[in-house]
Order: sequence, then structure tokens, then C-alpha cells
Amino acid sequence: MMPAQPISEPSGRCVVVGASMGGLRATEAVRKAGFTGEIVVVGDEPHMPYNRPPLSKEALGSGFDLTKLTFQASPRAKDVTWRLGERVVAADLNARTVTFDSGDDLAWTGLVVASGLRPRRLRIPGPRRGRHVIRTVEDVLRLRAGLSSGVRLVVVGAGFIGCEVAATARTLGAEVDVVAPETVPVERPLQRMLGAALQRRHEAHGVRFHLGVVPVEVHGGERGTSLLLSDGTVLPADLVVEAVGCTPNTEWLDGNGLDLADGVLCDNHLRVEGRPDVVACGDIARFPNPLFDGVPRRVEHWAMVTETARRAGRTLGDSLTGRAPDTAPFTPVPSFWSDQYDMRIQSFGSLDLGAGDVRVLEGDLDEEVAVGYHRDGRLTGVVLIGLRAQYMRYRALITEGTNVSVPR
Repeated sequence: MMPAQPISEPSGRCVVVGASMGGLRATEAVRKAGFTGEIVVVGDEPHMPYNRPPLSKEALGSGFDLTKLTFQASPRAKDVTWRLGERVVAADLNARTVTFDSGDDLAWTGLVVASGLRPRRLRIPGPRRGRHVIRTVEDVLRLRAGLSSGVRLVVVGAGFIGCEVAATARTLGAEVDVVAPETVPVERPLQRMLGAALQRRHEAHGVRFHLGVVPVEVHGGERGTSLLLSDGTVLPADLVVEAVGCTPNTEWLDGNGLDLADGVLCDNHLRVEGRPDVVACGDIARFPNPLFDGVPRRVEHWAMVTETARRAGRTLGDSLTGRAPDTAPFTPVPSFWSDQYDMRIQSFGSLDLGAGDVRVLEGDLDEEVAVGYHRDGRLTGVVLIGLRAQYMRYRALITEGTNVSVPR
């Protein structure tokens, strides 16, 4: 591991791999830290950074204007070079170069890893026609073109994306079946009690769940497509959405001796393996959060992208300019939301850490409710359905590290 010493090359070149929200915010933070050199942002999509969470919600339901989803860059990022529609396929951290799919190399003084995630695909036999994922604008446009009242949609995966797609499709009048190996929807983050309550809400809207099973084959022909499930059930489908999680885009970093077992291992200041010249941010960064403990974790939450990007950009900018680094511990509170029908689900903190002790803090599971997740008596995470006015009160309990389960 290299010592985190300042680089002091303010007129060098910073390369940001990932033209995402994280890439944009990191770019702005590098400039804010005083770096005056060239910044090049590379992205494999042809678009400027845009907001992804609406893709499985309102954008899928009512259509969208990409200009309204596109983030506005701050004045600090106005002189940035954007290389869109290009892909970085390799990096040599010792030589400080990245290689494009065209074969061209680009040298850098500082590197931001913001390459994000890609959707997993089902590895089962059968035709690919009618099978969709949701990650990009183009993904949504293809799915939306076939989604209408009466269409038979099968969603494989009962996580947040799968449930959001199911809710949107039902609102449009589609017939929806959800297939997943878990016992309840969104079981891993929410656990069974709240997952079962979420299932009841979806079933009240007409969604049919097939849980504890997986698809094993896709059949296609002149009469349409169907999915064969592991219990022998055959589900006819006009459209299939594969919402079975994502994989970090780390392959381009292979060969550099990095820990890429789950994203990119960073220290608490988002330095990759402690290097002063490479940082990571967003869904791909695995780092320890002293708010909870010293275990590095990767967090796929929208708000964390901005927070990690700003901290990573500040860390790299300080190193590039020789400024004194910010030594304060980085202790962000993970948070996310999910809109399903007229229901707003909000979560903050670490639900996984409190998975063994889940309690209703107030309200009713089938109405508005606050559910707490505890570890050793400490509240580590909260999920709210409704109760928006209580958001800041419960969030404060997480940041204070309180042992009080129910606020008075």
C-alpha cells in the first residue's frame, strides 16, 4: 500500500472514468479543491450525466424528457472535456494511463473511479426477445414501447427495482407476475416482517407473486413467450424484466493488484488501496464508515453517490494541489427512497447491520409505519412508509448512535 503523500501537480490531468452523477460531482469537488489542470470525463453512454432513479418510476410510467433528467453542472465544471460514447477497457496505475476501446491511451496525474454498475442478466436458455433490464435511458425507451394496458409482464426479481417496475406497470394496466427466490419481496434489506407487508400492498393492487422459485428456461415461438419456473409453473409473458441485481464495472482495473472482490476497496477517505492519486466513488466504492464500524462496505444508494463523490473529489483535489488533507472521519448516513403506487418508502442508516432485531417503532405495518433495525440495542437503520414529518427525528437517532429504540 502506497503512503498517502501529496502529489502537488496542480496543472496535471485528472481523468474521471464514469460520466455519471458521481463522476460529475467528483469533478466539481476536484475543481473546488483548487485543481486547475485538465479534467477529462469518460462515459460509455452518449448522454451527459442524468438522474437514474426516475427511470423505473415516473419515467417508465409517463414518459420523460431527458433534458429534465440531465444534471446541471456547476460553473466549476464548465471547462471539463467530456468523452462520451467511449469506454475505458484497461488502466495501468503504475504508468498512470487508461486505455480506451479504440486502443488509444490517455495519461493522468489523478484518477477517479466512477464506473458504477451494470445489470445482471439471467443465465437461462431461451430467446432474448422481449427480455429487458433497466439501467439506461435506452433501456426504458425499449421497455416503455411495449408496456400498455393488458400486456402480460413478468418481473424476475423482487427487490426495489422489481417492485417499482411492478407498481408502474400495474398503474398502466399491465398484468404483472413477480418471480423471486426469496420468501417475501425486498427480503434482504427490509427483512420478512416489512417485506410481507409490502407484498400485501402489491397484491391489493393485483400483482401476483411466485416466491421461493426461479426461472429455469424461456420458451418463445409464434404464440409468444413464456417462462418455465423451477416448480413447473409456466408463466405467459409479452415482456420480461430482469431485475436481479447489478455487477460493479471493475474489469478495466484488473492487473493492478487491487482488491476488486466487491467493487473497489478504499480507505475512509475514498483513496483506492491508500494511493494518493486514485479515488473511487458511488456504487463501486467499498469503504469503512466509522458511524457504524470499521468494515468496508459498498452501498448502492442514490444519496451516497453524491456524498462519496464530493469526498473523493476533495481527497484527490487536496492531494493534486498539495493542500492539507481533510482528516475528519467520513461518516455519511446511507439513505434512499422508493415510490410505489401512492406509497413513499424512505430508509436511512444501515438496515443490514440491524437485520437480527427488527421492530415497529410507531404506526401500523399496513398503513403508515416506522420500522427500526437494531444491533446490540443501538438503532442502526430506519424505514418509513409515510410518516414523512418524522424523517429528521429518526435520522438524528442514527447519527447520534442512540440506544433508544422508540423516540418519545
